[in-house]
Amino acid sequence: MNSIEELENQFSQIASILGDKSRSIILWNLLDGRAYTATELATSANISLQSASNHLKKMTTANILSVEKQGRHRYFKFASDDVAQTIESMASLISLTKEYKEIKTPKLNDFTFARTCYDHLAGSLGVKITKSLLDNKIIEISGKNYKVTKSGNEWFNKVGLNINIIQQKKRSFAHQCLDWSERKHHIAGALGASLLEMMIKKDWIRRKSNSRELIITSKGKVEFKNKLNLEI
Repeated sequence: MNSIEELENQFSQIASILGDKSRSIILWNLLDGRAYTATELATSANISLQSASNHLKKMTTANILSVEKQGRHRYFKFASDDVAQTIESMASLISLTKEYKEIKTPKLNDFTFARTCYDHLAGSLGVKITKSLLDNKIIEISGKNYKVTKSGNEWFNKVGLNINIIQQKKRSFAHQCLDWSERKHHIAGALGASLLEMMIKKDWIRRKSNSRELIITSKGKVEFKNKLNLEI
């Protein structure tokens, strides 16, 4: 088989995977950028869990989707931004039937807005801060971890965090932690813990008594705007 025929076969295989009705509905749901369980995706496409599992296996094998284990659950999402962009460009061609069900996300409340996840910040606020750190090129993704950029090192110094000292701690420096309510990643590890500690010390955030909930202060809102261009 020559290279042209091989490419044609590969393209045909991908096209057949994307062309299935149930799989197209699953992919449509994933366009919101969140990660979902097989059960949730099965419900959205009105198919059995076994059928959904088979579809998801095909899409993960083809590197269209990736799967991440968090606790006792396995969450599926697009394998890369390139895949997501490709599916998004095809979205106008997908014909959804009345059988389609949009996956409902948890309602935002004090607990899902801001809370601790072990020793770091989680919830909607945690995800937004992580995204702002990425958007401002303070950190960047490296596999399943985060690394601090050169300009990021300067940013952390300005807010009172010494990256060299944090990196010397005998634990993961900075890794992606899938947020159960947002279904997107927030920053965990030594850097995530140091960030939360700094924000509490500087009164950007306060702990709620006898709870994992966190409260953002008026000072914190100003600092997030000034330091990260983040509106809360």
